[in-house]
This record gives sequence, C-alpha cells and structure tokens, in this order.
Amino acid sequence: MRSWLKGGVLLLVMWAQGALAGTVLVVGDSISAAFGLETSQGWVHLLQQRLAEQARPRSVVNASISGNTSAGGLARLPTLLAEHRPEVVILELGGNDGLRGQSPAQLKQNLAAMIEQSQQADAQVLLLGMRLPPNYGRRYTEAFARVYHELADERDVALVPFVLEGVAGEPGMMQGDGVHPTASAQAQLLDNVWPALAPLLAPQR
Repeated sequence: MRSWLKGGVLLLVMWAQGALAGTVLVVGDSISAAFGLETSQGWVHLLQQRLAEQARPRSVVNASISGNTSAGGLARLPTLLAEHRPEVVILELGGNDGLRGQSPAQLKQNLAAMIEQSQQADAQVLLLGMRLPPNYGRRYTEAFARVYHELADERDVALVPFVLEGVAGEPGMMQGDGVHPTASAQAQLLDNVWPALAPLLAPQR
C-alpha cells in the first residue's frame, strides 16, 4: 500500500500481486475526509485495507473535501473523471447543502448531473444518502432524504440510504460538534457502505 497527495487529492493505492484492477473514486465532504481525525483512521482508508485483505486490488482516490457541497463536487468532477478514469464513483455529498438550508431540488439536480457524468465515463455509481437533524423541520428533512431514493430509482444507481446509520446520535460515535463521526465510528461507516459497494466491483481478470 502507498499513499500520497496529488493536487490536494489523497491517493490510496493498494498493490496486490503487482496489479490493480481499477480505481474507486470517492467524492465527498467531511464525513469521507475524516474531519478531526488522522486520514489513516477514516472509513475510506479502511476501505482500501479491506479491498487488499479480500484480494480485490484497487487504487482508492479520496477526493473528499470538508465543507464541500453538491455544487462544489459537481464543479470538480469532470477533472477527477478525466484524470482517474474510475471503475466506481462513490458520491457522499449533500450534508452541507442541507445544513445550509439549500433547496432539495437543487441538490437533486447537482447529484443527478454527477451521476450522469460518471455513467457517461463508464463508471458505476454508489450514492451515499444523508439525513438531517429533526430541528430542520419535518417537511424539509423528509424532502431532503427523498432526494437520494428518487435518484437511485430514476438513475438506476446503488444506494446506501443513510451513511451514518448506527452512528448518528450513538454514544461515543460522534465528535463533540455532534456532526462528525469519531474514529470509533469509522468501521461502522465502512460496514454501511460495503454491502452496496462490493457488487459494483468487477472481478479481477
């Protein structure tokens, strides 16, 4: 395994028997950027370890930026797709849109464009859903959560309905800000992602 920074993007590369089967590109916000933690503690780093353990050699490109919105991810995606030519794109965005009270319709439009661009680049897409705290109001929080389910159905992509399932609100699983998962929560995040991701990984030739 090797890791380095290139243009502000963390590259996590796993070597197994001298060959890599493809690239997994993670485009997310602080949840995937391991905010407040060492990068090596984050769920994306744990993902590359699991892939190596299961003899599924991949390069894992973590293009997640703390504070990023769906609009920010959309702006960055074309360059990322052209540079890395991923086999799978994991989209973990929307939390910052919601916390800023932005329109669910705009969130859906941005994520739909990212899904379309990824599919046009011959990548499989995994969408990681997010939910908002109840203090944002039932109407808004329900509309926000629906975005991910609607996109999964309409665009025929894999979905994790709530990436923070078993983490949000659980003792010891969230940092003091109540927003970002602790190091102890990262294995659970990976376990939430893995069942939807594994089927998207083509067998190594």
